[in-house]
Amino acid sequence: MEKKITQEEFLNLKTKADLLELLSQKHISTQKIEAKLAYEQDLRFLQMELVKLQNWIGKKRKKVMIIFEGQDAAGKGGTIRRFVEHLNPRSMRVVALNKPTEIETGQWYFRRYVKELPQPGEMVFFDRSWYNRAVVEPVMGFCSEKQYKTFLKQVPEFEHMLMEDGVEIIKFWFSIDKEVQMTRFTSRKTDPLKLWKISPVDEKGQELWEKYKQYKEEMFTHTHTMVSPWTIIQANNKKEARLESMRFILSQFDYDGKEEAKTYLNPDPNIVMRYQRLNHLDV
Repeated sequence: MEKKITQEEFLNLKTKADLLELLSQKHISTQKIEAKLAYEQDLRFLQMELVKLQNWIGKKRKKVMIIFEGQDAAGKGGTIRRFVEHLNPRSMRVVALNKPTEIETGQWYFRRYVKELPQPGEMVFFDRSWYNRAVVEPVMGFCSEKQYKTFLKQVPEFEHMLMEDGVEIIKFWFSIDKEVQMTRFTSRKTDPLKLWKISPVDEKGQELWEKYKQYKEEMFTHTHTMVSPWTIIQANNKKEARLESMRFILSQFDYDGKEEAKTYLNPDPNIVMRYQRLNHLDV
């Protein structure tokens, strides 16, 4: 029979192990707690590795940019927050641009992103990027057909030039199911702390799901290249997506102290995968 924990017993706990032992004695299921503790421990160990990576990038004067794209409510922002939580802000930035100004709309499309590119020794995290023009803008009618086609033609060459200039680009697409997106939209509407996340574009996400899917596939077809490939993150489980995307980043660099990591650094291939044009999965 399950017994309750008394206040005195709770106050006497010293460690997480003590808590698990007490719950076991009380015949209280520890499965969810053990999963949460395992996640927090893995997250901490991976964040420690990210600090090492940042130091190595600074020492080697690398220029690293990580693009986070995906469906609305796929968990991009939350993942970025975990990435940067313990990084040195002097050599790291998060870029989340507002819609273009009137002046910017008359300029070369990539211009406003060029000024946000990483400096030597810097990591830059893009919470959405120039790929707005590949999916969101054509779906919502924010760009013309000519602008859209010009973008698809220019972006592989643009990214190739960046790579030739020493910018290391990692492109993530966070993928969720339609039902998961609906659940997360509902949560945003009922949580006062998340209301700011809801926008008219988000509201259209479910209604225009198939149209988004069509443009997303066109984007992959034109912009998944050997020089700048797309990496898909299956993100129905937010915590798994955070950890595995971190593992993927860490696996891409041979940084100092990597061999001393306290957790494994190879991502789960069932959660992290390269996009292939003939991929049968609905990403």
